[in-house]
Order: sequence, then C-alpha cells, then structure tokens
Amino acid sequence: MSAQDTLRAKATELLELVGPVALADQAGAITDGTPPSIVAERLGRPDAAPVIAAVAEAARSCGPDRAEAYLEGLADGHALRPQDIETVWTGPAVHGVPVRSTQLALLNLVGGSTRELWLSTYSAKPHAPLLEAIERAMQRGVSVAIAIEILAGAGSAISGSEPAAAFALLKGAKLYTWPVASRPSDAKLHAKLALADATTLLVTSANFTTSGLERNLEAGLLVKGGSAPKRAAEHLKALVRSGHLTRI
Repeated sequence: MSAQDTLRAKATELLELVGPVALADQAGAITDGTPPSIVAERLGRPDAAPVIAAVAEAARSCGPDRAEAYLEGLADGHALRPQDIETVWTGPAVHGVPVRSTQLALLNLVGGSTRELWLSTYSAKPHAPLLEAIERAMQRGVSVAIAIEILAGAGSAISGSEPAAAFALLKGAKLYTWPVASRPSDAKLHAKLALADATTLLVTSANFTTSGLERNLEAGLLVKGGSAPKRAAEHLKALVRSGHLTRI
C-alpha cells in the first residue's frame, strides 16, 4: 500500500474515531510532528494514538502540508454529509403549525432499528405502545440497552416502583444505571434520548411515560444522519466501558 493510500485509509479510520470537528482542529498537530499521544490526549481519545501515529507517518511521506490539507478537506466533506433535523413535540396542537409528535418519532425510531437500540430516561412507567415496539425490535434481532434512573439516585423526586420496572417484561434487554456511589452529590441520571443503529437520534425533554409522550408540554430534536448519532453511540458505549453505567 502506498503512503497516499495509507493516509486515506488511516485518516478515514481516525475520522470515525474522533469526528470531523476534532480532526480538523488537530490536523496541523497530527502532521507537524506533535507526538501522537499528546494529540490523542487533546482529543480525549487515548485509544486513538496508534491510528494518529499511522496518519502522521503517512503524512511525512506524502508531505505535511499536503497531508494537513487532505485531513481538513476530509473533515469538511464529512461535516457536510446530508443530515436531517426536525423538532418533535408533546402537548397541545396549534392550528396551522404542523409538528411531529414525540411519541410518533420515538415509535418510528424504535420500529426502524435493525441492529442496535439505546434508550435513556429519568423516569418511566409501562407504556404499551413503546413496550410493544421494543419487543418487536428484539424479535428482529435488535440489541436493546436502556439507561435509567433508580430510586436511590432520584431521592424524593421519584416515588413508587423502580423506574426500571417499566421494562421488566422485556426479556433480553440490558438495563443500566449510574451507580449512586460513583456520582457527585445530588447528581441524577437525567438524559432522555433514543438512538437507533448510531444513525438516528432523538433527544427530548420527555420521560418515557404516558404523560411525557402524550400529555405534557415537551420538546426535542430528531437527528437523522451526520455525526451526532454516531458520537452519541460512542459516548454511551464509553460510559459502559468506564463503569459509569453499570447493569441493574
């Protein structure tokens, strides 16, 4: 493989690891001889050091200026890939203003998953449409992981059954929480999102309850494509690897 081919291959691998913004920001450092371990530390990805080293070595053969320009162009091109973002709402409808419902967006996201599904919520109650959609996804072979708050972490803010009980019937789903002993004082697991196949991301103010999905006034964003869903998937998996999210 030529140095140019190596640069292309390893630069693409690095792009997938750190994303276009970080790659563009550190393109000069990668190609000017800065130690790969230092660049990796700046990026917050120590595991990327071997790939950075391979890119830097190829850059020396291709010419640092040319390699830097290539990295910046690769990052810019990736950042411009098609991405669709729309708002989603729960609550009162307003005549003449079409909006997408939180529940419909969530159910479509779950229904469209083919490989991997992540959910995260603070509070949860059994909500039949969501549970049925998740069950169908699991029957298709989709891996399902759910991060959720626990009563010990919520304090007096949540009462009754453990929020995880809402998903008790989903045999095979992996339930995670943020261990209370590992948190800062009074910190909560408050992230509310759904993520399918690292390509479609719903971030919402709504808890996964009937009130949150059908009655409250809630707002969120549905992101299809681009780097945000992939970065979210990487972050969730890193939280599991690092022990910040542990199985219930």
